[in-house]
Parts: sequence; C-alpha cells; structure tokens
Amino acid sequence: MQILVVEDHAETLALVARHFARAGYGVASAACCRDAQDLLAEREFDVVVLDIMLPDGSGIDLCARLRRRGTVVPILLLTARGDVRDRVSGLEAGADDYLVKPFALAELVARVRALGRRGPIRREQSHSFGDVSVDVERREVCVSGRPIPLTAREISIVQVLASRRGVVSREFLLDSVWGDSSESAQNSLDVLIGRIRRKLGEHGSVLRTVRGLGYSLERPE
Repeated sequence: MQILVVEDHAETLALVARHFARAGYGVASAACCRDAQDLLAEREFDVVVLDIMLPDGSGIDLCARLRRRGTVVPILLLTARGDVRDRVSGLEAGADDYLVKPFALAELVARVRALGRRGPIRREQSHSFGDVSVDVERREVCVSGRPIPLTAREISIVQVLASRRGVVSREFLLDSVWGDSSESAQNSLDVLIGRIRRKLGEHGSVLRTVRGLGYSLERPE
C-alpha cells in the first residue's frame, strides 16, 4: 500500500513516515499543499494522511479541491484542533476519517489500513433517497424539490448520514457533529433525529433507526 503523508512539522512527519515504513507500506511525504498536489498528479496513492494546518493553506481546503477535481483516494485528516467545526468541515470537504493530535501511532496505522482495504469511493455532491435529496455543497435538503428548513446541526446530521454508506453509529455521529458523547449531546441527538423525521414528513421513513447500531439513510424499495 502506498501512502502520502502531508505534514509540515518535520519531527512528526519523520516519525509517522518511519512508522508506516516499518509496517511495510510505501511512503511519500510532502510539507505543503503545493508539493502534495504535485505528488498526487505524478503518482497514485492508496491513502493520503493530510494535516489541516499547512504553511501554504488549509488541509481542509486542499481536500475539497481534490474532491472537486474527481480525486477518489481515501483521505484521513490530522488536526491539532478539538473544535467540532473543523471535524464537520473536513468530513463535508470529502475526508473519509480524521484523527486529533496527539494520537497513538498504532491507531493511525489501523485507521489507514482500514481506509486502504475499503479503497476509493466515488463521491457525489448530491444524494437522493426517494423524493428526498441532499445537496452536500449547498448544505440543502429537499423533499420533491422543495427545500426543508433544517437547522445547521440537523443539516450536519443528514450530511454525515448521506455521505457514508450503510449504518452510521451513534458514536460516530456524536463525535462528528458534537465532538463528544456526553449525556446532553446524546439527548440532543435523539431530539434532532425525531425532529428531522417530522420535517421530512411522510418521507422520514428513509431515515432508519437500526436498533443497537445507529442510523442510516436508505433508498425506498
């Protein structure tokens, strides 16, 4: 498996690259957005590990540019920020996963290995579930072409569900949208799931609760 690590902190970059190499992976490195784009244009990679804070721009912005150009390589974001907005922004920009610094190298390798097994995913800027459509770029949810008035957090929940395949666990939703799994966050999630269903009306059946596992958006049979 070939991995591109984009990180401007020299010691972190060397440590991560060395750990991947010891795990038997091929590793290329870049310290800025420009070099990363050059490498991606020249070679194919199985996974990109991308820092958010880079000297010539944001890793989130780079991720979004790559997705707009049709790049389908799995991307894992590294961030020193605990702000949930950065995590949501990264997922909405097309990242497949993220890891907050400081992190355990064993966990990083495990996450990258999982992304590599899954392989490239063709991402769409819009998703349809019967008469329900989700426009990821415009952050808009419509039923039969009519925009539904969802709050920012409700839209974030729907977009996370629409952008992932299959069932999304409660833990992943809580971490992605709230940044924690406190009792108040769990109660808010329960309330907002019910509210989203009501706002979608009769089409709310596409938002399915999988008992003991989580939630999914499904296309009607």
